[in-house]
Amino acid sequence: MSASPEPLLVIVPPKRWAVINFREVVEFRDLLVRFAIRDLKLRYRQTALGVVWVVLQPLMSAGVFSFIFGKVANFPSDGVPYFAFSFAGMLAWNVFSGTLNKVSGSLVGNSQLVSKIFFPRLVLPLSMLSSTLVDFGVALILMAVICVIVGVWAGVALVLLPFWLLLVVLLSLGLGLMCAALMVSYRDVGYILPVVAQVLLYGSPVAYGLAALPEGSRRWFQLNPLTGALEGFRWGLLGTARPTTFAVLWSVACAIVVFGAGASVFAKMERKFADVI
Repeated sequence: MSASPEPLLVIVPPKRWAVINFREVVEFRDLLVRFAIRDLKLRYRQTALGVVWVVLQPLMSAGVFSFIFGKVANFPSDGVPYFAFSFAGMLAWNVFSGTLNKVSGSLVGNSQLVSKIFFPRLVLPLSMLSSTLVDFGVALILMAVICVIVGVWAGVALVLLPFWLLLVVLLSLGLGLMCAALMVSYRDVGYILPVVAQVLLYGSPVAYGLAALPEGSRRWFQLNPLTGALEGFRWGLLGTARPTTFAVLWSVACAIVVFGAGASVFAKMERKFADVI
């Protein structure tokens, strides 16, 4: 009697201190690509303007912020036109908010797949990054056109733009993974998240810079992990004032901690997704 063949896949429970198994994600890379393509195709299906919304949304937001903060409140913009100033801030903010919203709802939005088919659940939230980065790429081209029109050039600071983008993605992805895992059991997260995002929008230097704030309150705003990343992002695009060393180091530390915490919570709760969702 021949021995039974070795199993092709062994599913084991996560350890107490769970971490993401990126090797398993790589093995399912084809599925990751298919989910990413599906998300891109469904993004603007049955919309009259289609991909135009990618540039129309930040343009409208930048226009409103330019009028309110630039004309009415007369906030400083570090010597660059306020429209370009606010558009650069919206460019980074849309990466953060877009990633956070899509990743946090990725499991609940695909509940039938999660409950019936086995695959690394991390594939779903990671696939959501594709549409956000594609939107960012399209809007970045428009940002380059705006810089040419207004005559703004960041110089060598442009080299660090991928670094600031990485910080924003890590912060949003870490928070998104944590919210996605919690939303499976607590749908209240889906109602709380838009409110928190709205507060963060006005509590972060998106439509204004730190120079517009009173001297005494700037230190408190720098405790926001997004402050260093957003200020650095704008510096890398427009050559505005550089973020302080404290703000940069704080943003880097928070990005690492938040992503690690989100990944750990996601991996720890992953075994219950199919049963609870």
